[in-house]
Amino acid sequence: MSEKQKKDALQDENMTSVSELEKENEKPEGFHINLHLVLLAAIVLVIGFSVFRLYRWNLGTAPEEVPDGPTEDFDIEVLDNLIPLAPDKLEGYVDDGVTTILCLGDDPFSLELGENGLAQQIAKKTGATVYNGSFTGTTMAAQFASYNDGYILDAFSFSYVAKSLASGDFDLMKTAATYSYDENFAKTTQMLSELDLNTVDMICVMYDGSDYVNRRPCDDPNAPYAEITYTGALRAGVKAIQEAYPHIRIVVMSHTFCHSIDEEGNFQNGDRVDLGHGTLSHYLQKELDATMDVSVSFIDNFYGSVNEDNYLDYMTDYIHFNDAGRELLAQRFADCMFPNAE
Repeated sequence: MSEKQKKDALQDENMTSVSELEKENEKPEGFHINLHLVLLAAIVLVIGFSVFRLYRWNLGTAPEEVPDGPTEDFDIEVLDNLIPLAPDKLEGYVDDGVTTILCLGDDPFSLELGENGLAQQIAKKTGATVYNGSFTGTTMAAQFASYNDGYILDAFSFSYVAKSLASGDFDLMKTAATYSYDENFAKTTQMLSELDLNTVDMICVMYDGSDYVNRRPCDDPNAPYAEITYTGALRAGVKAIQEAYPHIRIVVMSHTFCHSIDEEGNFQNGDRVDLGHGTLSHYLQKELDATMDVSVSFIDNFYGSVNEDNYLDYMTDYIHFNDAGRELLAQRFADCMFPNAE
């Protein structure tokens, strides 16, 4: 082979090597575009997963996915608010060593005056001396803004009774009692007029759902002490007693569940039917608010005692209690106010 032919062959070989090397280093067509698509897909997946997790979190966990968790029943928070009497309220007060409780209210106390009565059950469970100052068929709120002889029950509504106790003037109550067909009105009024409130340590106030059933206004934000409203009468009555007898600890026992009766005589669920001023639970919350305003204790019977699920065991009709119901209410009072009582 001539020298020229050798050079030509070597040049061809070198060119082939370079060509093959270029082919090896050549990047596939469109590679840069695919890389961007991969990165974009990864970002979309991350965002999508995060959105899904957030959506599931907002939905909550299904009951069957909660280990040992309830599937149907839910805990209800009882709204008890127990406030001790401020020490300064006892300055100058001499304790006689006997725990004395005065009960004020309506039918829960007044319809049974024997050993199965609510006041008697409280005495039994607490060991206290208990006086029953209740009046059947009355309400917390007064019917009229000023007393009307044509409606004597106002004289026995809570704020009127409280103001008579605070002032010691029972003339209105005694006169109104003479017009009542219930002889216990006169007897109870006389007992209250003779009771020395300096010996009373605690007043327990309880009205059933009568204010709701009788369509008494629940609250007036512009007149918080209006006695024709449920909470206004409560505030006014409590304030009157606190100013006259600051040593007395006042406890308000709330109403329980009850029904109202429509024009056809059918029961209406008190926690579902608004008779014009809110449902029973609305009255309950406003009553709690009022007790906080005047710094007195509150025992919730609506959620803590006789409720929509168990009322058939404790009531005789749409609103009144049987012996078991009164015993349950007395036990709630004792557990809250005398937790160490045997």
